[in-house]
Amino acid sequence: MVPRAEFDSYYGRPVIKAPSWSARDIAGYFFLGGLAGAGSVLAAGAHLSGRTATATAMKISSLAAVTLSAAALVNDLGRPSRFVNMLRVFKPTSPMSVGSWLLSAYGPCAGAAAFCAVTGRLPRAGAAATGAAAVFGPAVAAYTAVLAADTAVPAWHGAHRELPYVFSASAAAAASGMALVLAPPRESAPARYAAVLAAVGEVSAMTAAERRLGMVAETYREGRAGNLLRAARVLTVAGAAGAALSAGSRRATVGSGALLLAGSACTRFGIFAAGIASAEDPAYTVLPQRARKERAAHGPDAD
Repeated sequence: MVPRAEFDSYYGRPVIKAPSWSARDIAGYFFLGGLAGAGSVLAAGAHLSGRTATATAMKISSLAAVTLSAAALVNDLGRPSRFVNMLRVFKPTSPMSVGSWLLSAYGPCAGAAAFCAVTGRLPRAGAAATGAAAVFGPAVAAYTAVLAADTAVPAWHGAHRELPYVFSASAAAAASGMALVLAPPRESAPARYAAVLAAVGEVSAMTAAERRLGMVAETYREGRAGNLLRAARVLTVAGAAGAALSAGSRRATVGSGALLLAGSACTRFGIFAAGIASAEDPAYTVLPQRARKERAAHGPDAD
């Protein structure tokens, strides 16, 4: 066996610069933003179907999640003024700019929906805010995948087609889990169905991403990222199975919801860790580039 080639660059620096983002802040921001956005969609569905307790619980959950998500982002930025500065212009080609405006539009809607649900005041305004939060929610849940994929990080950019589906499904799993934890069992049927669909979607999208990434998929299977993503798959599948089978037990339902939440968090932290690992190893930048160049040189019919 020929040993794997070692790649290096001038002065011992990586080929690309790994993001300086804090894992706790930014991976947490990914997770909490997904929980908030998908939770608003579930809250709107519960509101329309008369599941008042579930609707109120998910509105409060979404408000708490987006507040913590924004706090994590600001903490990584270093100063609140840096977030405000991003709102000075709107740049459609910048995921960070679009995301900042999305958070600024979604946050007040989520807050108004939660306030009206808790106080019982202004029901029409509360219904409008609930609907608006549900409209912005999917974009809030998925745009962070575009933010990551828009970088030069091999494990993220190489999965740019699948990553939004992974993040959306993971967000739906987290929101379903939160609904199972907070909602009364008599109102939990939609969350159970959503949990199963989310688990199937997340596992399918992750499998497709790893298949298309080729050698870069190693970063999703090895080290810290591999441990987190294996745990995420086990937790998510177990949580979805428990959600489908535990309709008669409040304790089992809450346990299934907790597994789904933990699985979604592991997914976000695992993908973050895979990206950092791929940026730090020059091989994951150089070898795929060479392979693409060789395929282009030999034409589409090359083996």
